Amino acid sequence: MVKKYSDDLKIKVVKEYQNGYLGIRALAKKHGIKSKSQVGRWIQIYEDFGEDGLKSTKKKQTYSVQLKLNVLSFMERTGYSETETALHFGMKNPTMIANWKKAFRKGGVEDLCKTKGLLAMSDTSKNRKNKQVKKQTVKEKEMTNEQKLERENELLRLEVEYLKKLRAFQMDPEGYLEKHKQRYHSNSKKNSN
Repeated sequence: MVKKYSDDLKIKVVKEYQNGYLGIRALAKKHGIKSKSQVGRWIQIYEDFGEDGLKSTKKKQTYSVQLKLNVLSFMERTGYSETETALHFGMKNPTMIANWKKAFRKGGVEDLCKTKGLLAMSDTSKNRKNKQVKKQTVKEKEMTNEQKLERENELLRLEVEYLKKLRAFQMDPEGYLEKHKQRYHSNSKKNSN
């Protein structure tokens, strides 16, 4: 289970780090934070986005499947960590990228379509999720063969597009990154609005 830390604690820890009295490991221990890497992520986010970057938002951000594929492809090509990739795309939550990666490895583009972001799973939300899954399977059963084929076709198109981009990058990483750099920045700005 993921532990939620208050916005005030995150800011306090980062400010203490900036004052230079304690290192990341000591700060994590002092404040009962399980992972020193969590403190490191807060510091990086603060440096890129300021205090607002550390504050939790009530509005849940959703991302297109194409952007998710672009993010995963970028991470694969560059070898960036999830945190570095999130910062590159202007995202505050690197854990979300880890969830996308896990979903893609598990079930390809189809499972990636299902991931919407990072949600805390309370008992009531788990029950809601179970009901949604049941509704989805009922909807899939009600779909005509033509609708199922159209859905499968769309997923295959997305997967082929992803593989083409991956191959283009592998052939000329520098050229590909330069060519697409502007698009990545504009996509991340659109999604953050």
